[in-house]
Amino acid sequence: MATCRLCKGQYPVEQFIDGNGPRHLVCVRCAVDEGYLPKEDVPNLYDDRTAMARMSLFARRYGSIFWLIFGWIAWVLAFRGLELWGNLILVVLLLGTLLTPVLFFLRTAKFRAQLRQLTP
Repeated sequence: MATCRLCKGQYPVEQFIDGNGPRHLVCVRCAVDEGYLPKEDVPNLYDDRTAMARMSLFARRYGSIFWLIFGWIAWVLAFRGLELWGNLILVVLLLGTLLTPVLFFLRTAKFRAQLRQLTP
């Protein structure tokens, strides 16, 4: 799936407009917002509810990776020097580091199915 250069959303190729220059790699939603296309010419425009559902789906997919990275940074900056809490948080981060990629790949089929439901 391609990525829109304006909103950074990932959509199927059918959701992009044709063109060069400022119209290159622009999704139909951004094209309507920027004035490249009139709203009447776009039959498969994502409404706000569908766009928010897609954003929520991607946040749930990649949120665990974000929190894992944030946890490691917090441990290095703040918790490494503490005896008990530093060791406990280190164990939790190690378990999270081992489980997150496994769960990420096990949930791939469910993610793609839900994304397909949210794609007009």
